[in-house]
Amino acid sequence: MGGVILLYVGMVLMSNGLYGLQKISDKSNVIMNLFTGGLSLILNIICLGYGICTGQKATFFYGSATGLLFAFTYLMVALNKIFDLDQRLYGWYSLFVAVNSIPAGILCFCNFGGNYWYGLIWWLWGILWLTGFIECTLGKSLGKFTGWLGVLEGIFTAWIPGFLMLCGVWPAQGWF
Repeated sequence: MGGVILLYVGMVLMSNGLYGLQKISDKSNVIMNLFTGGLSLILNIICLGYGICTGQKATFFYGSATGLLFAFTYLMVALNKIFDLDQRLYGWYSLFVAVNSIPAGILCFCNFGGNYWYGLIWWLWGILWLTGFIECTLGKSLGKFTGWLGVLEGIFTAWIPGFLMLCGVWPAQGWF
């Protein structure tokens, strides 16, 4: 499951980065965010159900909860653009997720929810979410940095690991 989600997270991170770099219209950016956010929402709800049915709640609840951080990110981006909403609350949500990425990375270094690679990836994602807070809530433009960070993180922290997971050559996380 993780490889499937990461593959599309990679695309949406690149899409969101290119959106900022190339000044692409809001309506064009909505589609991939809806698809990826919806896919992540559905798969993580299935994962929650599996954890309940098998009695493996702790592992599957943690995996689903952290996975839903992504789902809600992309759904919030899409819905904010569809309804032309104030982005400041998205920025606060991004700060919440960025803070959660710190212990998530530490746990990976302790072999819970992944390994050291996942720990580094969590911290890189945390930096990207932090840019959402800085730009949307604090109103400080980071210029092209955020766009390039999204594109590069999309490729190296999601697309490549996700594709390799699907091929069975990247270690899957415990709940995937």
